[in-house]
Amino acid sequence: MSRPTLEQVASRAGVSRATVSRVVNGSTTVAESIREAVHRAVAELGYVPNLAARSLVTQRTDSIALLLPETTTRVFSDDQFFPGVIRGVSQELEAADKQLVLMLLGSAAAHERAKRYATGGHVDGVLFASMHGADPLPEMLASHGVPVVCSGRPLSRSTVPYVDVDHEAGVVAAIEHLLSSGRRRIATIAGPQDMVAGIARLDAYRQVLGASDRRSIVAVGDFTRESGEAAMRQLLADDPRLDAVFVASDLMAHGALRALREAGRRVPADVAVVGFDDIELARYTDPPLTTVRQPIEEIGHTLARLLLRLLGGEPVEAVVLPTELVIRHST
Repeated sequence: MSRPTLEQVASRAGVSRATVSRVVNGSTTVAESIREAVHRAVAELGYVPNLAARSLVTQRTDSIALLLPETTTRVFSDDQFFPGVIRGVSQELEAADKQLVLMLLGSAAAHERAKRYATGGHVDGVLFASMHGADPLPEMLASHGVPVVCSGRPLSRSTVPYVDVDHEAGVVAAIEHLLSSGRRRIATIAGPQDMVAGIARLDAYRQVLGASDRRSIVAVGDFTRESGEAAMRQLLADDPRLDAVFVASDLMAHGALRALREAGRRVPADVAVVGFDDIELARYTDPPLTTVRQPIEEIGHTLARLLLRLLGGEPVEAVVLPTELVIRHST
């Protein structure tokens, strides 16, 4: 059987083709009785709108792109940040009857392809997460009229709205907790210094220690378990007497715990460990990990809400979500 047409729906409902088109495309200017007649005819005939034709009328695709400038290995590792953000975005868009398009920008070619796709009218708006460096793509898309919202404060001047967490308050709470428990030589494993999360957490660590007249002891990782393990070995070599370490992600903290165990250091008796994220893994490390909780899934929800408001023509501002110290046995 051929698929029902607008003309057939119009005939069944006793209205014009133009009226059916307005009802199907969500117009609120049609009388309620006529809308009911059209919807009844749509249901009886099993009419399914032609999305390509509908897009020509509405100038909307009902699709939103989530761009992650990461490799597939990084996104689909056991770091639960990305699944949490994707889940939050997806739930919000599903409630708004929007389609999520996930694009990984792990190469220059993928980056260029995403730019062509977004500026080519294939999506109504773009969300960015896990930004590295001063990536010009968000600002470029916005200058082409594409609604854009980013996760994380930009590293350069930008007019693009963003969602971030209060890194500074979380780190201050973590370091003050270590200081109040009597720790004196507090090191850190910082995140990558081309990302706002890595930079902000290291800056806050240095400020708190500087205010307490203690020196910084720093190694840098890339938010992976392996980098945390390697950085912990480096810190132990640099200062064997360190008695605490603040780690800028839970996954790196897991690696640090492994390195401490291999070095014969007891946690927390010899070295206290604090992470950042509060992913599920933090509850099951040995010992369970004290960490700074950031609302990962809420980041995704908030990103999508801001973009939907932009699509609706509303003004939006940056949102900074709170963090919270969760104390467990590693301190």
